Amino acid sequence: MTEQQVQQYIEAGLDCAYIKVEGDGHHFYATVVSAAFEGKRLIDRHRMVKEVIASRLASNEIHALSIVKAATPDEWAKLQG
Repeated sequence: MTEQQVQQYIEAGLDCAYIKVEGDGHHFYATVVSAAFEGKRLIDRHRMVKEVIASRLASNEIHALSIVKAATPDEWAKLQG
């Protein structure tokens, strides 16, 4: 499993304004920015991302995915300065 594949899986299930995935082939770290996160609590944003790849996590194709940041486009813009 590559970082690009994980990114594609997330993008296929969630409309992303920005996404960055890093990892070693089994453990991955994602920053995801999506308007779908508007009005959602942080835990719900993380769940939304994990639900998109749930079958791959269940099959251990992806051993672990940590969400580094799950932000709305406005939140992300403020973080970028």
